[in-house]
Amino acid sequence: MTFLFGAWHNVFVGALCLNTIRSSGAWMFCISPISFRKAFGQSLERENAILYMKYFHIGVMADSFRLPPEEALKKVREVGAEGYQIYASEGQFSAENLSRSKRREFKEYSDGLGLKISALCGDFGKGFYDREQNRILVERSKRVLKLASDLGTDVVTTHIGVIPSDFNCERFEIMREACLELAGAADSAGVRFAVETGPETSATLKAFLDTLDSRGVSVNLDPANLVMVTGDDPVQAVYTLKDYIVHTHAKDGIMLTRGDPEIIYGLKPMPQGGIPEPFKEVPLGTGAVDFPSYLSALHDIGYDGFLTIEREVGEDPAGDIAGAVDYLRGVVEKL
Repeated sequence: MTFLFGAWHNVFVGALCLNTIRSSGAWMFCISPISFRKAFGQSLERENAILYMKYFHIGVMADSFRLPPEEALKKVREVGAEGYQIYASEGQFSAENLSRSKRREFKEYSDGLGLKISALCGDFGKGFYDREQNRILVERSKRVLKLASDLGTDVVTTHIGVIPSDFNCERFEIMREACLELAGAADSAGVRFAVETGPETSATLKAFLDTLDSRGVSVNLDPANLVMVTGDDPVQAVYTLKDYIVHTHAKDGIMLTRGDPEIIYGLKPMPQGGIPEPFKEVPLGTGAVDFPSYLSALHDIGYDGFLTIEREVGEDPAGDIAGAVDYLRGVVEKL
């Protein structure tokens, strides 16, 4: 079902549908953006409305706008998204720098804009490969989990590094030890520590997560990373990882040259002379991700969370993000 709310208001205006849905003993009416335009003969200005899309929620990686946080959140509203993800691993929004009072102030500001935090990004740019280093990374990750709880979100996304296909090697066990500790911390905080897809196939990631026997460590499914790095099929990944998916990124890309994920993600040193460009991120709907099939698969497994748009390159991120919002709505309307 799709609802429309005016900016700064919580006034429900969707009483024009032919069909009604009964929920919790009350009758609620649904209306699509297209039906609304036809019924009222007027366009919807992005800055005056947030469109609540059927099946999923649209979010934006706020940092993708490359603006100060307060301005970025206003941009999130302007493109009509319902929520956002923000980096909390460094800078003013790191757990170390955001005091208790600042956390309250920011949450009030975000709530005042009518936005939800889809997730925090707790990526420190380092894999969980070294036991000594992991002591620091795990403790910092725990602080981000607490920050997420304070800000009212239940997902922290991160990269943990390249999971080896050989589960008997030392690197596998070191990574597993760190994730076991974080799984317990996440469960205690009521938050999910979501590993982002990309460095390995979905089958390898699932096999690793299965050894933890916990949902505290879950999955942030980024379909572009799969097609760009491993050549894995995002649609099949949805079904493979269905028990773990708690958040998704909406991003698109193409593989240019099949490379070694351990080099791409910095585990191995770059060869002398470099490597051919392995992939290219492109605007949503123009790359190798089959979004109609991918979103249909997410709907099929019962996922109804955020599709958080991430745009890490490009000269006009705001324009690309606005186009991505429209693209996602168009695809979902046809599901």
